[in-house]
Amino acid sequence: MKNETKVERKSDRETVITRTFNGPVHIVWEAWTKPELFQRWWVPKSSGLTLVSCEQDIRVGGKYKLVFRHSAAPEPFAFFGTYKEVTPNTRLVWTNEENGGGQVTTVTFEEIAGKTKVVVLELYPSKEALDEAHASGAASGMLESFDQLEEFLAA
Repeated sequence: MKNETKVERKSDRETVITRTFNGPVHIVWEAWTKPELFQRWWVPKSSGLTLVSCEQDIRVGGKYKLVFRHSAAPEPFAFFGTYKEVTPNTRLVWTNEENGGGQVTTVTFEEIAGKTKVVVLELYPSKEALDEAHASGAASGMLESFDQLEEFLAA
């Protein structure tokens, strides 16, 4: 059974995405924090993107870098940032630095009766930045990624 994903705009600068996944927290945590697992579900299949490389140094001060390729783009492009908080099986906080002053992402993990509730809070630097992210389809991409994570966990 597919779990519902809830997307809420909490303020002019914040979006919250919530979903419960069928699986214990340590398995869901690994899907987020092991590059070989993360790259199997993160990129929405409908986006036309290919994740060329995935580097994650998941510790406070550690960096991540995701390099993508798209048929409409002549060169690969990257998303990258720094981990600000890492509490295993509980919380991840990272910056999004590719466009200079991007959002801060906080993900919390809570096990409830063998399932894991994941809450993603995106805090943008301005209302305009959040409006732009919503216009680009970022939230719908996350919905598709979460569906793919559900499928991955079931496999």
